[in-house]
Amino acid sequence: MEIIHLREEFIKLGQALKACGLVDSGTFAKEVIQDGLVKVNGEIETRRGRKLYENDEVQFDGNTIQIKK
Repeated sequence: MEIIHLREEFIKLGQALKACGLVDSGTFAKEVIQDGLVKVNGEIETRRGRKLYENDEVQFDGNTIQIKK
């Protein structure tokens, strides 16, 4: 499990995947998100710009990311 500590009010979904090293580029992040391979709080999310706030949880490829302040 990866934990992202927010420096701002939120982080965008594509940025979170890149920050944790789960994707190599923004282009790849866009592809996996649009293909429905990423879940936010248990639901498939297809918007790369989805804003993640404290206590959100992201699942991708067997990995979990938790968003903390």
